[in-house]
Amino acid sequence: MDFTPTTEEKLFRKTVATFVEKEVMLVADELENKGEFPTSLFKRAGKLGYFGLRYPSKYGGTETNTIMFCILCEELARGWLSLAMITAMQSLMGTNFIYRFGNENQKNQLLVPAIKGEKIAAFALTEPGAGTDLESIQTTVKREKNNFILNGTKTWITNAPLADFFTVLAYTDKSKGLKGVNFFLVEKGTPGFSIGKKIDKISVRGGTIAEISFDDCQIPLQNMLGKDGEGYPQLQEILAEIRVMTGALSIGLARRALEECIKYSQERKQFGRPIGSFQAIRMKLGEISTDLEAARLLVYYAAWLIDQKESCMKEASMAKLFASEMANRAVDEATRIHGAYGIAEEFPIQRLFRDARFLLYGGGTSEILKLIIGREL
Repeated sequence: MDFTPTTEEKLFRKTVATFVEKEVMLVADELENKGEFPTSLFKRAGKLGYFGLRYPSKYGGTETNTIMFCILCEELARGWLSLAMITAMQSLMGTNFIYRFGNENQKNQLLVPAIKGEKIAAFALTEPGAGTDLESIQTTVKREKNNFILNGTKTWITNAPLADFFTVLAYTDKSKGLKGVNFFLVEKGTPGFSIGKKIDKISVRGGTIAEISFDDCQIPLQNMLGKDGEGYPQLQEILAEIRVMTGALSIGLARRALEECIKYSQERKQFGRPIGSFQAIRMKLGEISTDLEAARLLVYYAAWLIDQKESCMKEASMAKLFASEMANRAVDEATRIHGAYGIAEEFPIQRLFRDARFLLYGGGTSEILKLIIGREL
């Protein structure tokens, strides 16, 4: 494996970093405090082509690789995790199943405008009583003549209040366990579909999250995405990408924390000199930096394996586990370096501290990832 970034990768990273520094960082704190969906930044990301990195040019994408997608996620998270999370949803989980299993009409009507940022996508997996334990989901689908009838409730759905379409996991045959689950496409405005309560959070406030419900919701037969009984294998295929993506988000957030610490340690003076000259501070910076580089190697190695079409559930799980935990260690140390200012709203470090917690849950908790890694050994 060659660790040297390609010319294309260098240029892309520089382009995204410029967007982040000149457009995202200037408004991130204001939008985060308001808890507003970043509509203008979302549309801007669509125009820049960020939502279509993983998709072919025939649908408006640029068909780049997983490493390029990780670069995007990392740089966006360095600026504002809310926007990075929304972008990941739009360009991966929310649109992946339509691209892979939808018909051409669905792709032209939904995927193409989603890549442009003209429609918003969402992914509905989690339920009030089912997260990691997918076999416990209660959402069901029954076939009646020319329609499917969908019933159930989903929660923690990113973009739910604003989304134009949803990819929903539901049972077609509960007696078959996970062999009886499938993904279905549900569009906003479908009779029987409703948005429930918004979930207020202490972090990623720019990403709106809510419950959704289905009450005898009728959807066409063609809205089953893939063949009957293949929902769980479909999910397993995308999980490695989700975990590597979350690892990239973690790297970006930790990078920002380190940058803020270096800046603060050069400006803050105690006992007549910058605190960055003290051994205790240098040791903290050294540890954060070392952890960060270790996480980077794990994440980009796993991304490279995906691009080589290699099976990498173990490596992707390791990458997500280490990177998300690393980001939380990094922001904890960062607040200590800042002292009392670490919890002052005028400094971005408090937002990074809050946002880092969100990284622990998506793509699998640390506990379940450790079990997966152990199983793969």
